[in-house]
Amino acid sequence: MLALFIQTLNITAPVFAMLFMGVFLRRINAINDNFIQTASSLVFNVCMPALLFLGIYHADLDAAVKPGLLLYFIAATFGSFALAWLIAIWRCPREDRGIYTQGAFRGNNGVVGLALAASMYGDYGISLGAILAGLVILLYNSLSSVVLAVYSPTVKSDPWSILKSILRNPLIISVLAATPMAYAKVGLPNWLLTSADYVAQMTLPLALICIGGTLSLASLRASGRMAVSSSLVKMVWLPLVFTFGGWLCGFRGAELGILFLYIGSPTAAASYVMARAANGNHELAASIIVITTLAAALTTNIGIFLLQWGGWI
Repeated sequence: MLALFIQTLNITAPVFAMLFMGVFLRRINAINDNFIQTASSLVFNVCMPALLFLGIYHADLDAAVKPGLLLYFIAATFGSFALAWLIAIWRCPREDRGIYTQGAFRGNNGVVGLALAASMYGDYGISLGAILAGLVILLYNSLSSVVLAVYSPTVKSDPWSILKSILRNPLIISVLAATPMAYAKVGLPNWLLTSADYVAQMTLPLALICIGGTLSLASLRASGRMAVSSSLVKMVWLPLVFTFGGWLCGFRGAELGILFLYIGSPTAAASYVMARAANGNHELAASIIVITTLAAALTTNIGIFLLQWGGWI
């Protein structure tokens, strides 16, 4: 059992080491807000699109595309959203419901989830993770726009505005561009693929360091019980419900493992950006990110350990 626990730590430790390196670098002023903003923009607009493109382009789509898993993941995302919103209506003052809901269902799958999938399952984890990330980006941005708009007078939630934001998203563009090329087996020059790989390799360490640099205990103290409540939904109840649901549906091995890693990933840093844009309670959004990111170091290890101990992944 000790060997299994050490194996679990070997999978998750590099990811959380990068997160806490970001915390340390910010504490000693080696990085600042300007660096984090610029580096985050680079990750979002250049590095992560390259990673997702290459993950799909090099993927064996016949092996990586799992229609049953994709359909379950879509259903789980909508189910998580609905459950989080219902709890927000029950637990939150009206003005905070959109922030609470987004924090409780929107995971950082494109960075933390994908990094853990890559660490645990290698190239297959990146391939399947990239396909799931494409779905996630589409669903999370659309659903978050809707719930924030309901409680904010400044955010447009009409179908055309949502569609434009989706079509302009570099991550969506990279997934849409790579998928037909992978199916058609379109050849690209080696120098271009190698250059793209250099850029893609920056994604996970740079993104994780930036997330670590944004963690703030001050915002945590300011938000209190609502942040803890949303974080418990995100890191405990939703992973329990929908990982168990995946197990009941017959998923095992890498499919169940990646499903757990994605559903159980901490709240996306993008939720803070969208909360500010909606003139919402961005301190609550920041607190949820802090709590879920710190909690993930514990819950992810426990979850993987239990799934491996049961022989299900």
